[in-house]
Amino acid sequence: MKLCKIYGPPGTGKTYRLISRARAYARTGSPLHKIGYFAFTKKAAKEAKERMPFPPKRLRHFQTLHSLAFNTLSLSEDRVMQPYHYEDLGKLLNIRVRYQDKFNKEETHFLTCDNPYYQLIGRAMNKDISIEEEFNLNEHNRNDVSWNTLKHISTNLVEYKKNNNLIDFNDMIHQFINEAEKCPEFDTIFVDEAQDLSKLQWKMFEVLKQKSKHIYLAGDDDQAIFSWAGADVDSFIDVKADKEIILNKSRRIPKNVQTYALQIIDRIQGKKVAKNYKAREVDGKVEKISDLSQINIKEGKWLILARTGSRLRNIMDELKRRGIYCATKKEKSFSEKLYRTILLYQRWCKGEPLEEHQMKEIKEYTGEEQLDKDIPWFDSFVAAKYEDKLNIRNLLSNGEKLSDKPRVFLSTIHSIKGGEEENVIVALDLAHKIRKALQRSQAKRDEEHRVFYVAYTRAAQNLYLLKSKIERKGYQV
Repeated sequence: MKLCKIYGPPGTGKTYRLISRARAYARTGSPLHKIGYFAFTKKAAKEAKERMPFPPKRLRHFQTLHSLAFNTLSLSEDRVMQPYHYEDLGKLLNIRVRYQDKFNKEETHFLTCDNPYYQLIGRAMNKDISIEEEFNLNEHNRNDVSWNTLKHISTNLVEYKKNNNLIDFNDMIHQFINEAEKCPEFDTIFVDEAQDLSKLQWKMFEVLKQKSKHIYLAGDDDQAIFSWAGADVDSFIDVKADKEIILNKSRRIPKNVQTYALQIIDRIQGKKVAKNYKAREVDGKVEKISDLSQINIKEGKWLILARTGSRLRNIMDELKRRGIYCATKKEKSFSEKLYRTILLYQRWCKGEPLEEHQMKEIKEYTGEEQLDKDIPWFDSFVAAKYEDKLNIRNLLSNGEKLSDKPRVFLSTIHSIKGGEEENVIVALDLAHKIRKALQRSQAKRDEEHRVFYVAYTRAAQNLYLLKSKIERKGYQV
């Protein structure tokens, strides 16, 4: 077995390098079912398949590690714990549970619920330690979690899964490790975003090592931003390799942005790998701002990043008030159904015949009495919320093209990894819980530096740092 470790700083083409190597193995005779490409999310695995010159169905092992375990063990989907199972158990135990990623579409090993007990249990499983060990680390908010309640929930979660014949994503990995003899044999495997693997997944990696002739392990410890959920960046750094490659040319980051970004990495006091990589041969711009009104967002493409979803919602509300069309991965800044019906109404007003179901959609907003071609949609749509109508009218008056993709996209920093844009705004606000967590350990502070490093390095031209209204409550630049 030979192992090559590839460090890919932002924009250096790490995934491109992996795909190129995968193509080379296929070209030189490796059967496609003997090539494994394991990505952090289902989306990333799908994109990797699409970049290969073969039908996706033939690339059976281009998947997440959970999918490999699921398929190898011949599991059925109805056995896999879904968010509604956790919510159901929450109701039985009288605890509140809400999921951001309702059906875990990305199939990551991180629970996306807002319940601190489930989060701690999931983190312990990812780290492959007991819940008592995780609790005693004191990395949680002590006001949110009590030991007796945690133990009670954990015991009931085990019973719930047993009684309903269910397993979660971490159980899959455990079972795969215990039944290692079922693991397929590979000519070569590629593991992307390896810095985000959990301790449990590193044990799965050890099984894969025994079944593979060649291994390419790729990632960037500077971009390890999931330690809060159990990712183990130290294992990535510590893996012994026959060959190490540091990709040394970023195709994304301008010089000035790189300068600011590297200042963040210099603050990390824990383990890290020194990397020298060249920025693009353009200067770019970094500017600190106190308010969004200081920059012209009405033109060009923008990516706005915030540390928390609540800060993101505040920014979206502000942009809506200013008549700027924007979107998150979950929603656009206007009612799509209302706008779609407005377009139907305008077609009808011009004399274009519509189908019965389309007229029914219009009447949901107008009623029979207001259905008049001489009445503008704003006045005719009496059943629509006034603020929704006003919002769309303001957007259209501002020249926004609502049928096009949004120019302005908003995201939390953790959700955007891998993305980039010409203009990037990073809100520096830190929530109270995050500030409290930073006081607990240097490891937490190191992770926060990595989070903002990831945010800064999304900028392909201009980076704007939006200061917190109370500067001491924001990330210090």
